[in-house]
Amino acid sequence: MAENDGDGWILCSRGHRHWGLHGAAGLLAVHHTLDGMPYVLLQKRAWWSHHGGTWGLPGGACDSHEDAITGALREAHEEAALTADLVRVQGLYVDDHGGWSYQTVIAQADGLLDAEPANGESTDMRWMSAEEVTAQVLHPGFADSWPSIRTALNPLVVVLDLANIIGARAEHGWWRDRAGAAGRLLDELVPLTSGGLRRTPEGLPDLARWFPRIVVVLEGAARGIDPVVRDDRTTVVRASGSGDDAIVAAVRDRRPWEKVLVVTADRGLRQRVTALGALVTGPRWLLGQL
Repeated sequence: MAENDGDGWILCSRGHRHWGLHGAAGLLAVHHTLDGMPYVLLQKRAWWSHHGGTWGLPGGACDSHEDAITGALREAHEEAALTADLVRVQGLYVDDHGGWSYQTVIAQADGLLDAEPANGESTDMRWMSAEEVTAQVLHPGFADSWPSIRTALNPLVVVLDLANIIGARAEHGWWRDRAGAAGRLLDELVPLTSGGLRRTPEGLPDLARWFPRIVVVLEGAARGIDPVVRDDRTTVVRASGSGDDAIVAAVRDRRPWEKVLVVTADRGLRQRVTALGALVTGPRWLLGQL
Protein backbone atom coordinates (compact mmCIF):
# COMPACT_ATOMS: atom_id res chain seq x y z
CA MET A 1 0.00 0.00 0.00
CA ALA A 2 1.70 3.17 -1.21
CA GLU A 3 0.93 6.52 -2.78
CA ASN A 4 0.31 6.24 -6.53
CA ASP A 5 0.32 2.42 -6.41
CA GLY A 6 -2.79 2.51 -8.60
CA ASP A 7 -0.98 4.05 -11.56
CA GLY A 8 -0.78 1.69 -14.52
CA TRP A 9 -2.78 0.17 -17.36
CA ILE A 10 -5.08 -2.81 -17.02
CA LEU A 11 -7.34 -4.83 -19.29
CA CYS A 12 -10.97 -5.36 -18.29
CA SER A 13 -12.93 -8.51 -19.11
CA ARG A 14 -14.23 -6.79 -22.25
CA GLY A 15 -10.69 -6.47 -23.56
CA HIS A 16 -10.53 -2.69 -23.10
CA ARG A 17 -7.40 -0.94 -21.81
CA HIS A 18 -7.97 1.32 -18.78
CA TRP A 19 -5.84 3.53 -16.56
CA GLY A 20 -5.94 2.51 -12.89
CA LEU A 21 -4.80 -0.83 -11.51
CA HIS A 22 -7.43 -0.59 -8.73
CA GLY A 23 -10.06 1.21 -10.74
CA ALA A 24 -10.54 4.94 -11.19
CA ALA A 25 -12.85 7.66 -9.91
CA GLY A 26 -13.80 11.21 -10.77
CA LEU A 27 -15.69 14.08 -9.16
CA LEU A 28 -18.78 15.55 -10.77
CA ALA A 29 -19.45 18.79 -8.90
CA VAL A 30 -23.02 20.05 -9.40
CA HIS A 31 -24.59 23.42 -8.60
CA HIS A 32 -28.25 24.25 -9.13
CA THR A 33 -29.20 27.83 -9.89
CA LEU A 34 -32.38 29.31 -8.42
CA ASP A 35 -34.36 28.31 -11.51
CA GLY A 36 -33.36 24.67 -10.89
CA MET A 37 -30.85 24.37 -13.76
CA PRO A 38 -27.92 22.09 -12.84
CA TYR A 39 -24.42 23.20 -13.78
CA VAL A 40 -21.54 20.72 -13.74
CA LEU A 41 -17.80 21.30 -13.58
CA LEU A 42 -15.93 19.68 -16.46
CA GLN A 43 -12.24 19.32 -17.27
CA LYS A 44 -10.70 19.57 -20.73
CA ARG A 45 -7.94 17.00 -20.93
CA ALA A 46 -4.44 17.94 -22.07
CA TRP A 47 -3.64 16.97 -25.64
CA TRP A 48 -0.97 14.43 -24.62
CA SER A 49 -3.26 12.49 -22.24
CA HIS A 50 -5.48 9.52 -23.07
CA HIS A 51 -8.34 10.93 -25.20
CA GLY A 52 -6.64 14.32 -25.05
CA GLY A 53 -8.73 17.34 -26.01
CA THR A 54 -11.99 15.84 -24.77
CA TRP A 55 -14.12 17.02 -21.86
CA GLY A 56 -14.61 14.85 -18.79
CA LEU A 57 -14.22 14.86 -15.03
CA PRO A 58 -11.31 15.69 -12.77
CA GLY A 59 -10.28 12.18 -11.78
CA GLY A 60 -7.87 9.33 -12.17
CA ALA A 61 -6.55 6.09 -10.75
CA CYS A 62 -7.45 5.13 -7.18
CA ASP A 63 -4.68 3.87 -4.91
CA SER A 64 -5.10 0.50 -3.23
CA HIS A 65 -5.96 2.05 0.15
CA GLU A 66 -8.57 4.49 -1.23
CA ASP A 67 -12.29 4.15 -1.72
CA ALA A 68 -13.84 5.92 -4.70
CA ILE A 69 -14.87 9.02 -2.76
CA THR A 70 -11.41 9.52 -1.27
CA GLY A 71 -9.78 8.98 -4.64
CA ALA A 72 -12.12 11.33 -6.50
CA LEU A 73 -11.70 14.13 -3.95
CA ARG A 74 -7.91 13.75 -4.02
CA GLU A 75 -7.85 13.91 -7.82
CA ALA A 76 -10.15 16.97 -7.83
CA HIS A 77 -7.72 18.72 -5.50
CA GLU A 78 -4.70 17.77 -7.60
CA GLU A 79 -6.26 18.69 -10.94
CA ALA A 80 -8.71 21.51 -10.12
CA ALA A 81 -7.56 22.83 -6.71
CA LEU A 82 -10.93 21.90 -5.19
CA THR A 83 -10.99 20.88 -1.53
CA ALA A 84 -13.35 18.37 0.05
CA ASP A 85 -15.01 20.97 2.29
CA LEU A 86 -16.42 22.78 -0.76
CA VAL A 87 -18.71 19.95 -1.84
CA ARG A 88 -21.17 17.51 -0.30
CA VAL A 89 -21.30 14.00 -1.74
CA GLN A 90 -24.83 13.03 -2.85
CA GLY A 91 -24.37 9.89 -4.92
CA LEU A 92 -22.07 7.31 -6.46
CA TYR A 93 -22.47 5.99 -10.00
CA VAL A 94 -20.47 2.92 -11.03
CA ASP A 95 -19.55 2.09 -14.61
CA ASP A 96 -18.49 -1.55 -14.27
CA HIS A 97 -16.47 -3.05 -17.10
CA GLY A 98 -15.79 -6.39 -15.39
CA GLY A 99 -12.58 -6.46 -13.37
CA TRP A 100 -12.30 -2.65 -13.68
CA SER A 101 -14.70 0.17 -12.92
CA TYR A 102 -14.92 3.94 -13.10
CA GLN A 103 -16.86 5.47 -10.21
CA THR A 104 -18.38 8.91 -10.57
CA VAL A 105 -18.81 10.75 -7.27
CA ILE A 106 -21.69 13.23 -7.66
CA ALA A 107 -21.39 16.09 -5.19
CA GLN A 108 -23.28 19.31 -4.48
CA ALA A 109 -21.51 22.66 -4.53
CA ASP A 110 -23.07 25.75 -2.96
CA GLY A 111 -21.94 27.92 -5.85
CA LEU A 112 -20.03 27.98 -9.13
CA LEU A 113 -16.72 27.38 -7.40
CA ASP A 114 -13.51 28.88 -8.69
CA ALA A 115 -11.61 26.11 -10.43
CA GLU A 116 -8.65 26.13 -12.77
CA PRO A 117 -6.14 23.60 -14.05
CA ALA A 118 -3.83 22.84 -11.14
CA ASN A 119 -1.43 20.60 -13.06
CA GLY A 120 -0.51 19.70 -16.62
CA GLU A 121 -3.29 17.14 -17.07
CA SER A 122 -5.89 19.81 -17.94
CA THR A 123 -6.06 22.76 -20.28
CA ASP A 124 -9.38 24.15 -19.03
CA MET A 125 -11.97 23.84 -16.25
CA ARG A 126 -15.44 25.10 -16.98
CA TRP A 127 -18.93 25.12 -15.46
CA MET A 128 -21.52 24.08 -18.03
CA SER A 129 -25.27 23.76 -17.81
CA ALA A 130 -26.53 20.19 -18.14
CA GLU A 131 -28.03 21.18 -21.49
CA GLU A 132 -24.62 22.22 -22.86
CA VAL A 133 -22.77 19.03 -22.01
CA THR A 134 -23.69 16.89 -25.01
CA ALA A 135 -22.65 19.69 -27.39
CA GLN A 136 -19.02 19.17 -26.31
CA VAL A 137 -16.52 16.59 -27.50
CA LEU A 138 -16.68 14.29 -24.49
CA HIS A 139 -14.33 11.63 -23.19
CA PRO A 140 -15.86 8.37 -24.51
CA GLY A 141 -16.34 6.86 -21.04
CA PHE A 142 -18.03 10.01 -19.73
CA ALA A 143 -20.18 10.23 -22.87
CA ASP A 144 -21.45 6.68 -22.28
CA SER A 145 -22.24 7.35 -18.60
CA TRP A 146 -23.70 10.86 -18.96
CA PRO A 147 -27.30 9.87 -19.87
CA SER A 148 -27.57 7.86 -16.64
CA ILE A 149 -25.69 10.40 -14.52
CA ARG A 150 -27.81 13.27 -15.88
CA THR A 151 -30.90 11.79 -14.24
CA ALA A 152 -29.16 11.71 -10.82
CA LEU A 153 -28.02 15.34 -10.53
CA ASN A 154 -30.85 16.33 -8.18
CA PRO A 155 -30.02 15.72 -4.51
CA LEU A 156 -32.26 13.46 -2.46
CA VAL A 157 -34.07 14.25 0.79
CA VAL A 158 -35.45 11.28 2.75
CA VAL A 159 -38.21 12.15 5.24
CA LEU A 160 -38.84 9.50 7.89
CA ASP A 161 -42.22 8.93 9.51
CA LEU A 162 -40.43 7.48 12.52
CA ALA A 163 -43.54 6.49 14.48
CA ASN A 164 -44.83 4.50 11.52
CA ILE A 165 -41.45 2.85 10.92
CA ILE A 166 -41.19 1.81 14.57
CA GLY A 167 -44.64 0.26 14.39
CA ALA A 168 -43.74 -1.65 11.23
CA ARG A 169 -40.57 -2.91 12.86
CA ALA A 170 -42.65 -4.46 15.67
CA GLU A 171 -39.75 -4.55 18.13
CA HIS A 172 -40.77 -6.45 21.27
CA GLY A 173 -42.40 -4.09 23.76
CA TRP A 174 -42.04 -0.97 21.60
CA TRP A 175 -45.55 0.25 22.45
CA ARG A 176 -44.62 0.49 26.16
CA ASP A 177 -41.52 2.60 25.49
CA ARG A 178 -41.99 4.51 22.27
CA ALA A 179 -39.26 7.00 23.14
CA GLY A 180 -36.75 4.22 23.77
CA ALA A 181 -37.67 2.47 20.52
CA ALA A 182 -37.24 5.76 18.63
CA GLY A 183 -33.84 6.36 20.18
CA ARG A 184 -32.60 2.88 19.29
CA LEU A 185 -33.76 3.23 15.70
CA LEU A 186 -32.06 6.62 15.35
CA ASP A 187 -28.79 5.15 16.60
CA GLU A 188 -29.01 2.46 13.92
CA LEU A 189 -29.56 5.08 11.23
CA VAL A 190 -26.21 6.78 11.86
CA PRO A 191 -24.15 4.46 9.60
CA LEU A 192 -26.54 5.15 6.71
CA THR A 193 -25.68 8.85 6.69
CA SER A 194 -21.96 8.14 6.33
CA GLY A 195 -22.06 4.91 4.33
CA GLY A 196 -24.99 5.81 2.10
CA LEU A 197 -28.16 4.02 1.04
CA ARG A 198 -27.42 1.00 -1.14
CA ARG A 199 -30.93 0.02 -2.22
CA THR A 200 -32.59 2.43 -4.62
CA PRO A 201 -36.39 2.60 -4.31
CA GLU A 202 -38.59 2.65 -7.39
CA GLY A 203 -38.75 6.02 -9.09
CA LEU A 204 -35.16 7.12 -8.41
CA PRO A 205 -32.10 6.75 -10.68
CA ASP A 206 -30.25 3.54 -9.93
CA LEU A 207 -27.05 4.68 -8.22
CA ALA A 208 -24.68 2.36 -6.37
CA ARG A 209 -25.18 4.58 -3.32
CA TRP A 210 -27.23 7.61 -2.38
CA PHE A 211 -26.08 10.03 0.32
CA PRO A 212 -29.30 11.90 1.09
CA ARG A 213 -30.22 14.63 3.50
CA ILE A 214 -32.40 12.93 6.12
CA VAL A 215 -35.30 14.56 7.97
CA VAL A 216 -36.54 12.60 11.00
CA VAL A 217 -39.95 13.56 12.36
CA LEU A 218 -40.57 12.79 16.04
CA GLU A 219 -44.05 12.94 17.53
CA GLY A 220 -45.81 12.03 20.75
CA ALA A 221 -43.64 10.46 23.46
CA ALA A 222 -40.63 10.34 21.14
CA ARG A 223 -40.40 14.12 21.02
CA GLY A 224 -38.59 14.17 24.35
CA ILE A 225 -35.61 12.05 23.33
CA ASP A 226 -32.24 13.65 22.74
CA PRO A 227 -30.81 11.86 19.69
CA VAL A 228 -27.12 12.12 18.89
CA VAL A 229 -26.80 13.64 15.42
CA ARG A 230 -23.24 13.10 14.25
CA ASP A 231 -23.28 15.05 10.99
CA ASP A 232 -25.07 17.83 9.18
CA ARG A 233 -26.99 15.49 6.87
CA THR A 234 -29.63 14.72 9.51
CA THR A 235 -32.31 17.12 10.74
CA VAL A 236 -34.58 16.19 13.64
CA VAL A 237 -38.05 17.77 13.62
CA ARG A 238 -40.13 17.61 16.82
CA ALA A 239 -43.76 17.85 15.77
CA SER A 240 -45.67 20.20 18.04
CA GLY A 241 -48.92 18.64 16.87
CA SER A 242 -49.63 16.12 14.15
CA GLY A 243 -46.61 14.19 12.92
CA ASP A 244 -48.27 13.87 9.51
CA ASP A 245 -48.61 17.66 9.26
CA ALA A 246 -44.91 18.05 10.11
CA ILE A 247 -43.97 15.59 7.38
CA VAL A 248 -46.10 17.41 4.82
CA ALA A 249 -44.42 20.69 5.87
CA ALA A 250 -40.98 19.10 5.39
CA VAL A 251 -41.95 18.08 1.86
CA ARG A 252 -43.18 21.59 1.08
CA ASP A 253 -39.98 23.14 2.48
CA ARG A 254 -37.66 21.30 0.11
CA ARG A 255 -35.64 23.25 -2.40
CA PRO A 256 -37.20 23.14 -5.90
CA TRP A 257 -34.46 20.94 -7.35
CA GLU A 258 -34.44 18.37 -4.55
CA LYS A 259 -36.11 14.98 -4.91
CA VAL A 260 -38.05 13.92 -1.80
CA LEU A 261 -38.70 10.39 -0.64
CA VAL A 262 -41.08 9.86 2.29
CA VAL A 263 -40.80 6.59 4.21
CA THR A 264 -44.21 5.63 5.57
CA ALA A 265 -46.94 3.01 5.23
CA ASP A 266 -49.72 5.42 6.22
CA ARG A 267 -52.15 5.60 3.28
CA GLY A 268 -53.52 9.03 4.07
CA LEU A 269 -50.06 10.52 4.44
CA ARG A 270 -48.89 8.86 1.24
CA GLN A 271 -51.69 10.56 -0.67
CA ARG A 272 -50.88 13.95 0.84
CA VAL A 273 -47.15 13.89 0.02
CA THR A 274 -47.48 12.37 -3.46
CA ALA A 275 -49.86 15.20 -4.30
CA LEU A 276 -46.91 17.51 -3.56
CA GLY A 277 -44.60 15.59 -5.90
CA ALA A 278 -42.83 13.39 -3.36
CA LEU A 279 -41.98 9.75 -3.88
CA VAL A 280 -43.05 7.22 -1.24
CA THR A 281 -41.72 3.90 -0.06
CA GLY A 282 -42.60 1.65 2.86
CA PRO A 283 -40.67 1.05 6.09
CA ARG A 284 -39.39 -2.33 4.86
CA TRP A 285 -37.14 -0.53 2.37
CA LEU A 286 -35.41 1.34 5.18
CA LEU A 287 -35.36 -1.50 7.71
CA GLY A 288 -33.81 -3.80 5.12
CA GLN A 289 -30.69 -1.61 5.07
CA LEU A 290 -30.04 -1.60 8.81
